[in-house]
Amino acid sequence: MAREQQREIPQSSDTLGETLYSLRLNGLLYAKSELTAPWGVEMPAMGGKMMFHIVSQGGCWLRFPNHESVYIQPGELVLLPKGEGHSISSDEQLDCEPFFDIPVSKLSERFEYMKYGAGGEETLLTCGVLSFDHAAGEKLIQQLPPLIHMKSDSGQLPGQLQPLISLMTEEALTLGAGGETVVAHLADIIVIQAIRYWIKHSPEASRGWLGALKDPKLGKALAAIHIHPESAWTVDRLAEQAGMSRSGFSARFTEAIGVSVKQYLTEWRMNMARIRIMQSPISLTDLAEEMGYRSEAAFSRAYKRVMGVPPIRSKPG
Repeated sequence: MAREQQREIPQSSDTLGETLYSLRLNGLLYAKSELTAPWGVEMPAMGGKMMFHIVSQGGCWLRFPNHESVYIQPGELVLLPKGEGHSISSDEQLDCEPFFDIPVSKLSERFEYMKYGAGGEETLLTCGVLSFDHAAGEKLIQQLPPLIHMKSDSGQLPGQLQPLISLMTEEALTLGAGGETVVAHLADIIVIQAIRYWIKHSPEASRGWLGALKDPKLGKALAAIHIHPESAWTVDRLAEQAGMSRSGFSARFTEAIGVSVKQYLTEWRMNMARIRIMQSPISLTDLAEEMGYRSEAAFSRAYKRVMGVPPIRSKPG
């Protein structure tokens, strides 16, 4: 097996906190928009990506094919963790123009500026498209709802988010030297804070994978897998990490997460491997060792069984 890393498995029960700390967001695109009524923009679905909208002036409607419309006011945040297609408009009944049909100005590689509309009341928006570059982020997105709306008039907007949103709005409007970097970092913090708030206050966050991370016993076993995926884990060893009997641990794990311990371990390794392949060049021999496999052939078989394609085909381009 591969040589174990030096990072220790935490003894605390805050595995969820450890997992959130490990998340890294990859900002793909940010846009500031000056929109004058009447206006309407149709946003395409972006599977595997998250989208957010922050209103700094005016207001707008978000409409979805399978959900109720929501109205966003100044200082509010809407996060779409699953990248669902939707429309944004000054009027709930307005027809919308496809986003890619509207001219934009490229301010930098990742920052765009849009000025659109018929000249009426102005709405200022800051929007972004992001993704997680960690297997834990992908697991988290699966459990998040399609829409998280942090409302300013109902106490749902945490106090720590208000100054961050104000600062991000100011940076997006002026975009001075280094502004893109500042906006990107603020967007990361704001999105993570919104997710943390949802996890803390939503009953759904106490079930499934998130619920298992919060579990004092299952959380320790999950931390062991996440920190040392290359280790020669067995059900017995993981049960020992959890401080449980083998049978009790196995049954509780499957009930909480929906798959067996062995299946979870394999799927976690393969998802980590897929992300490693996409991020940078790496030989299959080295990748197999990183994921705890004695041979490239054994790793490749496991990868194809989980992903449906050989690992080499996951490389970009």
